[in-house]
Amino acid sequence: MKLTWYGHSCFLVETAEGSAVLDPYSPGSVPGLSLPPLRADLVLCSHGHRDHGYAAGVALSGARPALRVERLETFHDDRKGALRGPNTVHILEAEGLRLAHLGDLGHMLSPEQLAALGRVDILLIPVGGHYTIGPDTALALAAAVGARITVPMHYRGEGFGYEVIGPVEPFLAGREKVLRLESNVLRPEEVETPATVLLRCPLNGSGDPTE
Repeated sequence: MKLTWYGHSCFLVETAEGSAVLDPYSPGSVPGLSLPPLRADLVLCSHGHRDHGYAAGVALSGARPALRVERLETFHDDRKGALRGPNTVHILEAEGLRLAHLGDLGHMLSPEQLAALGRVDILLIPVGGHYTIGPDTALALAAAVGARITVPMHYRGEGFGYEVIGPVEPFLAGREKVLRLESNVLRPEEVETPATVLLRCPLNGSGDPTE
C-alpha cells in the first residue's frame, strides 16, 4: 500500500487491489494548494463542499477494483448536521489493512460508531478545528480508535490552509511517538508502529510526490 497526500484532506491510496482518491479539492478552494491531474479506480468524497468534493478532478481508470469500501455516516458538526450537514467516513480494506478517512468529521464518534468502525490500521484524521474536530477531540478519538498509524490532516501550515483552522502542533504534542517525513508519500510497511506520521505538504502548485 502507498499513500500520497496532496494537502488538506486529499489522499491517493494505491494498493495491489485497486486505487482511490479521497476528498479531492477544486481549483482555488484551498489557499496555497493546487491539485495535479489524478487518476484512480475510485473517487470518494466525504461531502459536497468544494474543498472535499471535486470528483471531476479525478480521471477514472475504468477498472473494477477489488479493494473493499465501507461507509459510516456521521456529521460535519457537533449539532447532528444542523450547521454543516452530513459527513461520510470511508473505510478502505486492501492487502490485509483497514484505512479510515474521517473526512470533515465534526464530533466525537459514539460507542456505536466506534464499534461500526472496527479495527483500523491507518487513521486519517482532521485536527485543525473550526470546520472539524479540533486537537482535543482528535486526540481523544485517536486514542479510542487505537490505529497502528495515525496521520493528521485538515490543518493550517506554513503557506497553506485556511486561516481560521489551527496548526497541527497541538495535536502532535499529545501523541507519544511522532514520525516527521520529508515526503508526502507514506508506505505503511516502512513505519515502526504504533506511530503518528506527519507528512510533508506539497506546495507551489506542483502537487507532485516529494519522495
